[in-house]
Amino acid sequence: MALPVTVWEEPEVREALSALDFRSLCRALRRHSGLRQEDLARIAGEQQSYWSKLESGTVRLTELPRAIAFLEALGTPAELAPLPLRASPTRAPHTTDNSTDPHITGLRLAAEAASSSLAFTEQAMLSNVDDDELEFLSMEIGRIATAYVHARLTPLFQDLVTVRDRIFGLIQGRQRPSQTRDLFMLAGTTCLLLAHASQNLGDERSALAQVRTAWACAGQADHTGLRAWTRGTYALIAEWSPRARMALKFAEEAAALAPAGESRIRIAAIEARTAARLGDRARALASLDRMYTAREESPVHDELTQFGGLLSFPAAKQKYYTGSVYSLLGDHARAEQLSGEAIREYAAGPPEERSYGDESLARVDIITARLAQGELAQAAELMEEIVSMPTGLRIRQLGNGLGRVEAMLRSPAIARNPATRELAELTRGYEVMAAHDPVRSP
Repeated sequence: MALPVTVWEEPEVREALSALDFRSLCRALRRHSGLRQEDLARIAGEQQSYWSKLESGTVRLTELPRAIAFLEALGTPAELAPLPLRASPTRAPHTTDNSTDPHITGLRLAAEAASSSLAFTEQAMLSNVDDDELEFLSMEIGRIATAYVHARLTPLFQDLVTVRDRIFGLIQGRQRPSQTRDLFMLAGTTCLLLAHASQNLGDERSALAQVRTAWACAGQADHTGLRAWTRGTYALIAEWSPRARMALKFAEEAAALAPAGESRIRIAAIEARTAARLGDRARALASLDRMYTAREESPVHDELTQFGGLLSFPAAKQKYYTGSVYSLLGDHARAEQLSGEAIREYAAGPPEERSYGDESLARVDIITARLAQGELAQAAELMEEIVSMPTGLRIRQLGNGLGRVEAMLRSPAIARNPATRELAELTRGYEVMAAHDPVRSP
C-alpha cells in the first residue's frame, strides 16, 4: 500500500511540509488520501497509536534523522522536502573520519541548526484546540442564539455558561495566534448573549459586567463586528434603564463601528426607539430613515450574524422596533399597523425564528393603540394572550411595557369604564420571569 501521488499536489499538504508542521501534515494526508490512520501508519512503518499522537500533537518529530526517515517512508517527493531535510543525509556515506573536511563540517552544522529549528517549530505549533473544536463551539453558540428567541431562558443560560467556561479554559492554554483570536471572538459572543440573558432577567448590573467582558474580548480578537454589536447592546441595556440618554451616546459609537448589514440596521433601530422614549421625535424619525437606508445597502460579511437567532435582525424584528417607535411617539394607528405586521411575519416564519419577546411586546404596543382609540374590548382580548404566557417566557421588558398600559388605564377618560377595571385586574400583580426563575450571571 502506498499514498496516492496526487496528495502531494494538495496545497494543504505542501504548506504543512514547508512549515515542518507534522501534526497538520498527518491530518492533511489522511484527509486527502482517504486512508485510515492505521493504513498511513503502516506505510510510515509506525504503529497506529503513534500516528494518532502525531495528529493530536502529543508526540512531536523533533529529531532530524527521525523526521527524514518518516518522510522517506511516506514517499515524499524529494523536491517537496524542506531544504534542511534535503541537505541532511540520514547516515554518513562512508566511515572515513571527515571531521576536518570543511564541507562535511558545514553540513553537520547545518543539520544541527535545522534540528534545533525543527524542535522549536514543533513546540511553537502545539495547540490545545483544533479546527474541529472551534467548529463545535461555533455550532453550540449558533444553537443557543437561535433557540434563545423562542425557548425558555433558564436552561439556555446554563448552556451559555458551560460553553463560555470551556472557551475561557482553552484561552488560558496554548494555541496558535489565529486560534486565540477565534477563541476571543467566541468568548465575546457568549458574554454578549449572557448580557442579553441577564437583562431579560432584570439583572442590569450583571448584564453590564457581561457586556464589558464582551468588549474586552472584542478588543483581543480585534473584531470590529463584535465591537459594534457590543456597543449596541450597551445602548439597549441603557435604553430600558433610568439612564436612557446614555443609550444615544452608545448608539452613536456603535453606528461608527457597525458594518453594512443587520448590525447597522439594528443600531439605527435602537437609536430610533431610544429617541422616541425620550420624546425626541425628530431624532427618532431621522434614525428610522437611517435604518431604511441601511436596509438597502449591500451587507458586509459579519461573523456574528451567521449565528442567527438573537444575533440577527430580520425584517419582522425591524417592523416590531418601528411599531414601538411610533407607539412611543403617540402615532397609534401607525404603531398598530406595524406591530400587527411584525406579529404576522413572525407567525408565518419557521417556529425556531419566532421571538416570543418581540411578539409579546408588539402586542403591548397594539394594546396601547387600542386603549388610545377607546377600543377596550379588543385590548382585553390581547391582554388575555399575554397573561396566558408561561412565566418562564415573560422577559423583564414585558413588565416595563405593561407599566405603560397601567398608566393609560388610570386616565380619567376611561378609568370608570367596567372594561378598564377588567384590564387593570389582568395587569395587577403580573409577574415576569425573574420572579420565578432567578438566575444570576456569575
